[in-house]
Amino acid sequence: MKLLVTGGAGFIGSHFVRRILDADDIENVTVLDALTYAGHTANLGQAFLSPKLDFVHGDICDAELVDRLVRQHTAVVHFAAESHVDRSFTTAGTFLTTNVHGTQILAGAAMRHSIDRFVHVSTDEVYGPLLDGAATEDYPLRPTVPYAASKAASDLVALSYWHTYGAPVCVTRSSNNYGPCQHPEKIIPLFVTRLLRGERVTLHDRGQHVRNWLHVEDNCAGIELVLRRGIPGEVYNVGGGTDLSSRDLTEQLLNICGAGWDQVTYIPDRLSNDLRYAMDWSKLAALGYQPTHDFAAGLIETANWYRNNPDRWAPLSRSSAARCVTPDSAREPQHA
Repeated sequence: MKLLVTGGAGFIGSHFVRRILDADDIENVTVLDALTYAGHTANLGQAFLSPKLDFVHGDICDAELVDRLVRQHTAVVHFAAESHVDRSFTTAGTFLTTNVHGTQILAGAAMRHSIDRFVHVSTDEVYGPLLDGAATEDYPLRPTVPYAASKAASDLVALSYWHTYGAPVCVTRSSNNYGPCQHPEKIIPLFVTRLLRGERVTLHDRGQHVRNWLHVEDNCAGIELVLRRGIPGEVYNVGGGTDLSSRDLTEQLLNICGAGWDQVTYIPDRLSNDLRYAMDWSKLAALGYQPTHDFAAGLIETANWYRNNPDRWAPLSRSSAARCVTPDSAREPQHA
């Protein structure tokens, strides 16, 4: 398999690239990434030692570049996206351009060059809030923020290339990802890095917003499973085993970092802060998916990575203008 991975220098994409390079049937992996604020070649680390890896600095909205690269590959895994919820409130146009138009350019190239597989990586936020129950893959799309709306639109664009042209598109929708190397605008690394510096963290309202947490390596395992065994035209939810309110998550992070509630400030809730997301991922489980990372252990591992690698996150913390204070922000941060 000759694989093109868009956004492969971002958080989830880089974990996926490092994973897939170990597969015997992978002949070549090309990473296409624009290296915006959330994408860094350092995320790929030792992957650059592999003779299978090629890196291209470029944008998925560059139609000529995308066409040339897709033509040279047999499969595409599409992570590249603008993803931070709070940023989408002020730069919604950028989200629509990258997430929707960029996806259309990629899907069009996949159709023209008869790609064997096209996996489009999305988010549970497209389903909108659920007060109870869990969304299956055929649940109506009801996004409430510009980021989620742009991802819902990109899902539909990608799937339209299956329905109209027969392009072998699958869509994955994951819950909140966490793990090493995530940009410090996201809630877990943001809180960890602030607490390690002795700074305060902030919670919206009473910290009642509930999210499902998924270790990034479990998500990558689910995406690889869809790449290999997914049925074209189908959507697959990828979930973890832990649902937590933002207050309960904060309590665990305080304990891990040796901090107390005196470092937490409650602030008014923001607009359109969905109370709860939840997905049913039994469809992917039927293909053999099962998350393997214990959340408590994974959270400690993640916090320790930030504790042991200040050179990786401190410059990003200083340069980032984003303010992440809700759990909505653990999404695919890479953008190409």
